[in-house]
Amino acid sequence: MSGSAADLKPILHLFLAERRRALLLGAALSAATVTAGIALLGLSGWFITATSLAGLSAAAAITFDVFAPSAGIRLLAILRTAARYGERLATHDATLGVLAALRERLFRGFAEPSAARALSHRPARLLFRLTADIDALDSLYLRILVPAVVAIGAALAASLVLGLMHPLFGLCFGLFLAGAGLGLPLIAGRTARKHARQRAHGIEALRSRTIDLVAGQTDLLMAGRLAAQTGTIAAADAYSARADDRLNRVETGLTFGFGLVSTLLLTASLLAVAVLAETKVITAPVAALGLLVAFAAVEPFAALRRGALELGRTLLAARRIAPRLAVAAAPEALAAPLPGCAFSLAKVSAFHENSAVPALQGIELALAQGEHLAVIGSSGAGKSSLLALLSGELPARTGSVAAMATTLLTQRTELFEDSLRGNLLLANPDASEACLREALAAAGLLADIEAMPQGIDTLLGEGGLGLSGGQSRRLALARLFLRDTPLWLLDEPTEGLDGVTARDVLSRLSAMAAGRSLVIATHIRREAAIADRIAVIDGGRITEISRRGEAAFEKALDRLRPD
Repeated sequence: MSGSAADLKPILHLFLAERRRALLLGAALSAATVTAGIALLGLSGWFITATSLAGLSAAAAITFDVFAPSAGIRLLAILRTAARYGERLATHDATLGVLAALRERLFRGFAEPSAARALSHRPARLLFRLTADIDALDSLYLRILVPAVVAIGAALAASLVLGLMHPLFGLCFGLFLAGAGLGLPLIAGRTARKHARQRAHGIEALRSRTIDLVAGQTDLLMAGRLAAQTGTIAAADAYSARADDRLNRVETGLTFGFGLVSTLLLTASLLAVAVLAETKVITAPVAALGLLVAFAAVEPFAALRRGALELGRTLLAARRIAPRLAVAAAPEALAAPLPGCAFSLAKVSAFHENSAVPALQGIELALAQGEHLAVIGSSGAGKSSLLALLSGELPARTGSVAAMATTLLTQRTELFEDSLRGNLLLANPDASEACLREALAAAGLLADIEAMPQGIDTLLGEGGLGLSGGQSRRLALARLFLRDTPLWLLDEPTEGLDGVTARDVLSRLSAMAAGRSLVIATHIRREAAIADRIAVIDGGRITEISRRGEAAFEKALDRLRPD
């Protein structure tokens, strides 16, 4: 299977899985619209010609039945209008429904830990995937699949009708129409594919660089890079414009090709029906019917023009999105530790995604229930990787991992543009008002929130705008308190806070953690001082473990950054 087909397979599978009936109905109505249009034009031509000839003779005029053909024309006109209206409703409703499901599936894929970490450095790329790339896939059904199927169906129907007049005429017409009508879009699609990809890359670069300019204009100005950033935006815009120009040239060539093929085909059809009428094989009204059927059968192929130009962009979007559509197997839950143990690691090695260097290797560590452990080491030594391993975000390559249910408090406080209540309910959607207030009180934030005009329903801006750094950290702490798990994992919980606030946060944390097991990754003395044991990690290996009261414990504390 080619790369393009492999990329399209999960997309098509999702299309059919989500709205199979609606998509098939839309395609059927589109085919009915074209068929009714061909029949309407052919019957109208036959009726007009037959009526004209009947008027030349009084006897023929008296016997000529005008009611049945006129009724047929009206019926076909009504069917065509109804089918067109239904086709628009069905195809667009189905497409929008599928794209909504696609966005949800893609968002869930990006919410996986590995994907989320990879995209956190380039949020503009995530935005582009969820918007422009998804929008590009509406062409797959609306402008590529349905028009192609309908065009082939129109060619077969016209070939059959013309074949009834003369088999060779119908066969030649169908083969030429299908070959040229599909060949030209395929050639144009292959030619435009590269330019469509360039245009998509250019627009993505333009958007991401503009976002970087807006978000980092202060830093860029201070670094003297503002002009350089605007220059990169102008370069991306020029790159996209050049791709647009090449696509316009391909479209012009395709339009000219369609016009030339249509002219040749209709000219040949005119000569063919004229010869057949001259030799009395068909009558003049039938000749008019055949010519207009040939004319109407050409029209559906023109609809493939836009799909051909969108093919490259559509395939690029499918290639980007397809890997994240596969439903990932739910990670196996960590094994339960032995009674009285919070977690145990035996000869564990782990690797980050796409990394050949182990993040952790040969880890032998255990923690008793209710015990507090501080993990210290230089930046990059493996502290955060150890927390990710215990929380289930980083799978073990070798060894065994057993741990109780955990809650991970990351170093960075993630708050959303929502109310304070909404941000708290992320931790426990079923929490009552009393539970929320208790958690806020335990975090030392209740008084500040009650002083706000809307209290717990106060809206926050993007990233928690409206709260100070200390308040944001306390809100994250309140969310931790709402998670009733026996093992808490904390990654530098007071980093960036002033001394007074940090000590208050640690005091409240120690009080709430009574009876729970606690693991703190830190390089600050005040955070490690609340631990019962200290584990030193270096190069992904545990090099030393000491217990409170031992000389090594105090020596480990002395290595850390003072308050």
